[in-house]
Order: sequence, then C-alpha cells, then structure tokens
Amino acid sequence: MNTHNRKPSRRFAVIGAGGKTGRRVTQRLQSQGHSVRTLSRSTSPAFDWAQAHNWPAALQGIDALYVTYQPDLAVARAQEDIGQLIRCAKDSGVEHIVLLSGRGEAGAQQAEQVLITSGLSWNLVRASWFCQNFSESFMAQGILDGELCLPADTIREPFVDTDDIADVAVAALTRPALANRVFEVTGPELLTFAECVAEISRQTGRPIAYRTVAAEQWLQVLQQQGVPDDIRDLLKELFTEVLDGRNASLSTGVTEALQRPPTPFATYVRKTIDAGLWSPAVTD
Repeated sequence: MNTHNRKPSRRFAVIGAGGKTGRRVTQRLQSQGHSVRTLSRSTSPAFDWAQAHNWPAALQGIDALYVTYQPDLAVARAQEDIGQLIRCAKDSGVEHIVLLSGRGEAGAQQAEQVLITSGLSWNLVRASWFCQNFSESFMAQGILDGELCLPADTIREPFVDTDDIADVAVAALTRPALANRVFEVTGPELLTFAECVAEISRQTGRPIAYRTVAAEQWLQVLQQQGVPDDIRDLLKELFTEVLDGRNASLSTGVTEALQRPPTPFATYVRKTIDAGLWSPAVTD
C-alpha cells in the first residue's frame, strides 16, 4: 500500500493545560490517541502570556491549538495578547485555533474578532458560568464550609458542565466540518446560585446555606484573603455587570457540536460527589 501521500496525524497543543477545561481537553485528545503538547508556565517548553519571546518554541510543529486565556478574555490586554498569539501561530505553521470565550462579555468579543478575522481556521467556544466553579474554583470552599456568600441574588444563569465544554472543544479540534463556527454553550436549565446550592445540599445530604452579600463587602473579603487585583477586578465585572440577566437564556451549542443535549446541573452534582471533590465534609 502506498503511504507516501498519507497526511500525517495532526499535532495538538493546549494552552492552559492545567485549567478546568484545558485538563479535560488534553485527556480527551490523548484518549483518542492524539499527540498533545501541554503548555503552561511550568511546562517545557513553557508558555507564559507575559513572555511572548518564548511562544515560538512552544508552538513549533503544532497544527491545531486550544487556547484558554488567563485570567479572562474580558480583561483589557486580552485583545492585544490574542492578536500577538495569532501572529506567532501563523509564523509557526499552526492551521487551526479553538478559543474558549465568555458569554455576554463585550471585552471578550473584541478578542474573538481578532481570531475570526485572522485568516486561520478557527472555532469559538463561548461558555456560560461553569458548574465546576462550585467544586474546582473560588466557590468550592463555601460549599465545604456550609455557607456560600456571593453578590448575586435572583439572576438566573444556564450553568454549563466543563465536561461538555471539553467535548465541544475536542470536536472542533478534530472535525474539520465544524470549522469557522461559534459554539455558544450553556446547560439545559436556568438556575439561581441559591438553587444550585440547594441542589448540592440535597444530594450531599447536609445543610449548605446561600447568602447574598453586597459586592463591595465581598470584594473587601477577597482582598483580605490575598486575591490578586486583576482577579478581583474580573470578578467585580462578572458579578456587577455580566451577571445582570443578559445571559438568562439557553443556547444550543452543545447539541449543535455533539448531537446530544447538555448536562443538567443535578447530573454534574452527582458526578462531583462520586469523584469525592466535596468528600471532606460530606456525610452519608
């Protein structure tokens, strides 16, 4: 059999491979037998958004790239950084970029346009609030402590499972027919933060309270806890601007990419309990 004209397997890289979605995208690609270069500040080669001179080495030999931007595409410097990354990717021979973005964030959409108009093959995965923020991020400690306090009252959000986000991203990376599309991904239901906490409480079988606090009071607590200024500024924008009802609607991106419905919040809770992520305080 003549194999000289066979196209070699695509080589993937994941920027932010240690994050909630990056870790999952890496695992899925590897389980499918793909070669994956994980990129972060601690990898070799390293990738640091503040060290652009190291990017060419990190991207050399890569065909397709999954990008998560830290701390968030909504920050002021994101548009410039994404533009510089795209130029470097082109020079390095990258053919396709899948970019994780945030739903309802004007700043993020500016960065999105840089990719859309880049001339590269692209996909955007525009996600609502992650379910996993309750178990793998800044809200997890409140769940473990039995009381979650946030500056969010009755606004409803279509919380999305990061397993769904990763499945969509991998589909976009590996299926050329999906290229040059925006996949806006949400969960299948609109829930308040209080309703999410109530579901976690119900399934874990222990009392967990939800309390609404003023944004400034909450931000002061974050400052006392040593949360960096840029992260506090981002959280302030998310809770005082983005979480204003603009995202209180469902999207079909998960179904469009995967031909299946998105994961309900209650299913995420059950998976999280089974994985033991809330186990230090869970009783049967």
